[in-house]
Amino acid sequence: MSDHSSFVTSTVDWRQSLRTNNRRTFFVIFLFLIIYIAVGLLVDLAIYTDQYPQAPLAVLFQALIQFKLIPYATLVMLGIACVSLLVTYSFYDKLMLLGTDYHEITAATATTAAEKQLYNVVEEMKIAAGLQFMPRVFVINASYMNAFASGYSEKSAMVAITQGLIEKLNRDELQAVMAHELSHIRHMDIKLTLTASLLANLMVMVLDILFYNVVFSNRQQRSKNSLMSIIILLRYLLPLINIFLLLYLSRTREYMADAGAVELMRANEPLANALLKIQHDYQTTEQTTTAPHDDVRRAAYIFDPRQAGIRSMASLNDFFSTHPTLAARLAAIGIRYKDSGGQS
Repeated sequence: MSDHSSFVTSTVDWRQSLRTNNRRTFFVIFLFLIIYIAVGLLVDLAIYTDQYPQAPLAVLFQALIQFKLIPYATLVMLGIACVSLLVTYSFYDKLMLLGTDYHEITAATATTAAEKQLYNVVEEMKIAAGLQFMPRVFVINASYMNAFASGYSEKSAMVAITQGLIEKLNRDELQAVMAHELSHIRHMDIKLTLTASLLANLMVMVLDILFYNVVFSNRQQRSKNSLMSIIILLRYLLPLINIFLLLYLSRTREYMADAGAVELMRANEPLANALLKIQHDYQTTEQTTTAPHDDVRRAAYIFDPRQAGIRSMASLNDFFSTHPTLAARLAAIGIRYKDSGGQS
């Protein structure tokens, strides 16, 4: 689909890209934790406002953060988050493969030349990435082009790649895709994005329960009314804040995985060619290259299927995409694609 003559390459500092995006990631995770604890404290305030109706909210809040009043709701919410994360980590691999026709390959069970090449490529990239454990390798029997990584640790890691991607990429491009996926594993992206997503969902659920509890309460103290105003405001703002933070986190980790692929490959063109081929494949087949439960895997894919969607809505799709635009990804690894259609 593309060749080297279509590229204008430049030198980029992928080490700086890794450092910058890593800082951004931990800022987002820290922000999620702060918001989650704040929602817990809001529940505690609602509880203690009932117990001490004459006490100002500021006094109650100060007592909570100084542990003069025990923040039971906040502690329970943190406990629920920990248990939920453990359960989610345990079943996440099965969830990621949900709705797909797949088979696992190993060094012993790989039968075709393509499967043997894929396993060898993953093994090579595992060594280059310095991973201690070989990820499990799955092939999804589908004609569309995509790949993803999963697992909450190196030991539990897996990579999955579609048959269409295996057939349509050359060895260098396949290697670049696997370098991208193993970079996700090496950077603990799955654990970070899962943690953020779970915290986002839990805090919205708790806020909804609190909202209905406060709205339908018969008590009308002034402090209660002030608290209700805060809860109503957060109930409508927090889901939007969560969405933007999750999208920002996902895009940041994609930039890191792309930089990691360049680091492992010592070249940027194989990944650029692979990304261009994947996007071209989605654009030419329109909406037919989707699978059941794609929303589950959307942020984990190397390419967001929706990004290629309906062309008249391209800018809107890009805005809500879990991945940066192709042009931005190519520019971040030092590639400008000379295309009159404006691909990059």
